[in-house]
Amino acid sequence: MHGIRAERLTKRYGATVAVDDLSFTAQPGVITGFLGPNGAGKSTTLRMLTGLTRPTSGAITIGGRRLADLDDPARTVGALLDARAVHPHRTAAQHLLAFAQAAGLDRRRVGEVLELVGLGAAGDRRAGEFSLGMQQRLGIATALLGDPGVLVLDEPLNGLDPEGIRWLRTLLRDLAREGRTILFSSHLMSEMELTAHHLVVVGRGRLIAEATLDDFVRAHTTRAVTVRAGSPDRLGGALARAGVDFAAQPDSSLLVTGADAPTVGRIAAAEGLALDELSPVRESLEDVFLRLTHEATDYEGVAA
Repeated sequence: MHGIRAERLTKRYGATVAVDDLSFTAQPGVITGFLGPNGAGKSTTLRMLTGLTRPTSGAITIGGRRLADLDDPARTVGALLDARAVHPHRTAAQHLLAFAQAAGLDRRRVGEVLELVGLGAAGDRRAGEFSLGMQQRLGIATALLGDPGVLVLDEPLNGLDPEGIRWLRTLLRDLAREGRTILFSSHLMSEMELTAHHLVVVGRGRLIAEATLDDFVRAHTTRAVTVRAGSPDRLGGALARAGVDFAAQPDSSLLVTGADAPTVGRIAAAEGLALDELSPVRESLEDVFLRLTHEATDYEGVAA
């Protein structure tokens, strides 16, 4: 299977820089989440990765080869960039068949991918009659037509109901286990946290962070512990004498910052205090993302 490598990608539209010297990788067998606020250059980057937009400078390689040099692009890279890009009067099967014929794929693959995305009974329905969720499934079916080793998906969760989101999460995990490279963007931080193994975070076209999900959250999380005791005043006094910062909470617990749970436990034990609760506070991916990117939000950007 092939990985994606972007090296110093830059895209300018006149005086506006949509993507600025951006480098990152997406590896086989890994689900890579592509994150950024509005105007961060995500969609522009994904269009460059799939050959729909030419970079001003920089290079993209798939398995070490440039897109133009791939022997069989349809069987190497599958993409969903706009689920609405379907002729409304074509049936789902006709839409897929047109793509299959253009790429030299076996027409039997049309029925296979319709079943795979849960549209087996809707193949003869016109795409214009589809809900947004069904359009998303059809777009995913289109991306999978060539059974590619690399998938690039822009906001594939849009319009999916909870069952559909779970289905797509399972599908992406299964595809990654087969060794495929998956790069997808989403504004749904809770789902990204459940699905992605690796993150690429951008803001104003520049790389903010590239790390595994766990490392990203760990590196940017403020250490905090929630602690509760029968005598919060005594506990607070012990923490203050130890030079540990804390804040009293409305529920009589203390929120300790700057010390981990074992340290707080030792302070309480030395004071002879029994604790009713001692639990690390872990920020969510959403919390960390919003804090890191709040200065990089650009609602005037030319592309999301």
